[in-house]
Order: sequence, then C-alpha cells, then structure tokens
Amino acid sequence: MRTIFVLFDSLNRTALGAYGSKAIPTPNFDRFAERAVTFDTHYVGSLPCMPARRDMQTGRLNFTHRPWGPLEPFDNSYAQILSAAGVYTHLISDHLHYFENGGWGYSQAFDSWEFIRGQEYDPLTVLTVPPVERIREAFDPRHYPTEAMEEGRTATRWTSPKDVWKRSRHAINKIDPWEDADYPTAKCFARAFEFLNRNSKSDDWFLQIECFDPHEPFDAPDKYKARFATGYEGPILDWPLYERCTNSAEEIAEIRANYAAVVAMCDDHFGRLLDWMDANEAWEDTALILTTDHGYLLGEHEWWAKNRMPYYEEISHIPLMVWRPDNGPKSGMRVSALTQTTDLMPTILGLHEVASPEESRAHSLLPLLKGRPSGRDTAILGMFGGPVCVTDGRYAYFRFPLTDDPSALPVYTLMPSHLEELFSVRDLATAELVEAFDFTKGAPMLRVTLSNKVGESGMNILANWNAGNVLYDLLSDPGQTTPIKAPEIEARLSIAITEHFEAHDAPQELYAHYGLTRAEGAIRVGR
Repeated sequence: MRTIFVLFDSLNRTALGAYGSKAIPTPNFDRFAERAVTFDTHYVGSLPCMPARRDMQTGRLNFTHRPWGPLEPFDNSYAQILSAAGVYTHLISDHLHYFENGGWGYSQAFDSWEFIRGQEYDPLTVLTVPPVERIREAFDPRHYPTEAMEEGRTATRWTSPKDVWKRSRHAINKIDPWEDADYPTAKCFARAFEFLNRNSKSDDWFLQIECFDPHEPFDAPDKYKARFATGYEGPILDWPLYERCTNSAEEIAEIRANYAAVVAMCDDHFGRLLDWMDANEAWEDTALILTTDHGYLLGEHEWWAKNRMPYYEEISHIPLMVWRPDNGPKSGMRVSALTQTTDLMPTILGLHEVASPEESRAHSLLPLLKGRPSGRDTAILGMFGGPVCVTDGRYAYFRFPLTDDPSALPVYTLMPSHLEELFSVRDLATAELVEAFDFTKGAPMLRVTLSNKVGESGMNILANWNAGNVLYDLLSDPGQTTPIKAPEIEARLSIAITEHFEAHDAPQELYAHYGLTRAEGAIRVGR
C-alpha cells in the first residue's frame, strides 16, 4: 500500500463545491469527491495548528493536558509507527510552525522531510533594514497597525510591535516579485511530484504533502485574484487581525475574494496530483486523503479568523475525503457518521495493516468506508483553557470554564514550550514532577503553572464571551445564531465530556475548571 496524505491549513468546508459552496469554483476538489468517500460530519479535536497535528499523529486529544507544544517523547506518532513497520514516511511542507520551538519533533518523526521556505512570517528574504514604511503604505493599516493606532487599545499578540514586524515579513519576502512557480504551495507540489516520479514503482510508502495555504496572508498569483475581482481599490487586505469584524461590506468582500483566490490556487495544484494519479494508474494501489486542520471565520458571527471566539461550525466542522483502492462501488459515497481529526491516526495505520497502539483513543474510519459503524457517538474539541465543545453531530454544546485564571489550570508536559518561546524560568520554577499518566508509558510529567494568559491557551476566548454555557441545534440552526435551552440535552452532553476526559486520563484540575465531577475512584495520588 502507498498513501498520499494532503493536508491544507484553514481550508473551509464551506469553500468547497462538494460541500455545497457556490461562491468558489473548486473543480478538482469536487472531482476527487466524485471518486472518494466524503465525510459530512467531520470535526476538529484540539486547536489550532500544532495541537491539531499532535491529535492527528497520536490519535489522542492534546488540549486535555497542555496548549501548543512539541511532540512529547512518549507520543505514538503514526509516522514513527509506520516506519517501524517497514513503511517509508516522507513529509513535504511549507508549514513554518514545524520549525519553531513549539513545533519540534513532528517533522523529525518522519524518515525524511523537506521544508519549503517563505510562508507567513518565515524570513526567506533577509533585509537588515526593511522598508517598513513603504510596506505600511501598501497595506491596510488595520492589518499593519502603527504605534499611534495601538495607543488606548488593549494589547494583544496581534497588535504588539513584534507581531507588526512579523506581519511585514511576507511583504519583505516578495520584495522581488514572485512568479507562479515561486509560491510555496507550488513548490510543495513540485517537490511532491519529484518524490512520486522517483518512487512510482515502489511500494510501502507514506507521503504527507502539507501546505500552509489557504492560511493567511491571503496571497495568490494575479491570475487567481482576477477570477474574484471585486472592484476594490483601497490598500491591500490580505491578513485580518484576529478580532471582531468592523470592516465595510466592500472590505469584507475583498478579503473573502483574496481567500477565494488562494483556495482556487490550492484546487489547481491538487488537480495536478489527481492528473498524476490518472496518468500513473495509481488509483489501483494508492490511498489518497484530503483534509485540513481547522476552518477560518471570514466575517461570520462578526469575527475574523479563530482563537478568540467559540469554535463555531465554520472553524470546527471541516472537510475530509478519503480514497482507498478497494472502495469499489462505494466511490462517491457520503458518510454522515460523526468523525474527528484524531481518527486519522488509526485510519492511516490501518491502511497499511499496522495495529494502533493501546494509548490511542480514536476510531478508525475504515469500517465507515464499508458501511459499518466506527464506534464514535460523540466528540469533544477545544483549546487548552478555553471552552470545551461536545457534539453528537446534531447538537453542539459549549461548556465554559468557571474562571479565566491561568494558574487554575496547570500544564502537564515534558516539552515546556509555547509557540515560539520556551517556558519562562519564572514558570519553570513552579514545575514539579508528578506520577505518570496512562499514556506516558511510565514517564512522570512536569506540572507547570503558567504566570500569564497566552493566546494559544484559549484564555483569550473567555474575555470575549459572557453568555455562559450555550447549546445549539445544528439541524434547525446550522449557522449557530440562536441558542436553545434543553437541560436534559446539556446534562447528557456534559456526561459525554466527562467520559472523554476519563478516557484521556485528564487531570483533576480540568474537571474543576469546567465544574464537572470525575467518576468515583478515578482520581489517583499526585493528580
């Protein structure tokens, strides 16, 4: 068996024709849906980027114990497990977070990997004295705030001087204009075809093609932008702040058009992969998986982006399509059963007839491809410290913490790192060794109390929401505009949250954080 796993970042389900979109033509994603099995009720697990990838690689939820961070020494990575079973694993990616402190270990789990430079704030072009003022003149000032604009507003990671500088990196990378082939997504697929052509006669390999697009900044070649021209003539709008949407209708349309252009670019490159599958008759012996890590708000619910609001359907309900060579008459089928990001791990292993480790808490998708149940009835999802959402596919229930005090929820890890920085010495001074969890293979853990609220922990969401717990009926209200009151449903879904916490051997502090009670006798000494 050979497997190609294509992972785009921030690819909205509602942007694909196969999921009902009419705003963005996606002929190649739709072409794949005609052959593959399309999952209609697929959800994220942990958010955002690297927590989602830890879920994928390990078959367990990240957010029950820690925020964004590296792969842990005891983690079961599907890349390492496949390699140990004789399946060669290779990663091609332009996802810059793999190469920051908080992304360590994920790419290194593969037998080999290639990194494409230049996405987001990755400094591909180095200017010691960059033309920052010229850049600011070209872009909307709300996306590249000046110090004067920051006066009197609450400081966030999106308006700090450091992040204003980071936002200028992409423009600096394009000081010398890019041709179509210079865009990182194009380079990812070019490298992928090199791998595929070189290894087209080989068996037992796993290739992960991982593109940062259509993640912001929303930048695509002019030929794609022309397809969605809005007539807007103002400063460039390609990177909304992670804040409430205060833009005009004209500006919202332009930002959405820029996102659409990047999606169209991704669709074109994915189509080239489908062409390769056709030309090499690879459908007979090669599995192909297409998905994303999470969605992205484009003004819906009066918000931009993610991380600072509840995990609405636009963020949490994501696309997934799977082709397995022996699908047979099941090609083009739709699966309505509830599935989740963690379920990719046992699925990928199962495609290569490799058993899942006992620490996995996921459900393989392979039975669903044959019309059988997977065993999943509910899924929980969230960010560390933020609200926990539970869904059964019909209802989505957000349970909010009782406090936004970061010291109330310690982090359990052996890899103490945030997105970019290592844990501070001040925070590490609080660390203590505690007994092993059931997934750490006997290794004790560090329990660390964070001194500050960090955006990656989900604590920022709490500052933007004062409505308390909320329940939505997704059947009658898929846009999540009108919460309902149904105590019996909330009670049932709260029990489901507790069951997932228990299955993941969550620490006692997590139950207390959400006002939940752990089952009698389930708490062990040290936690």
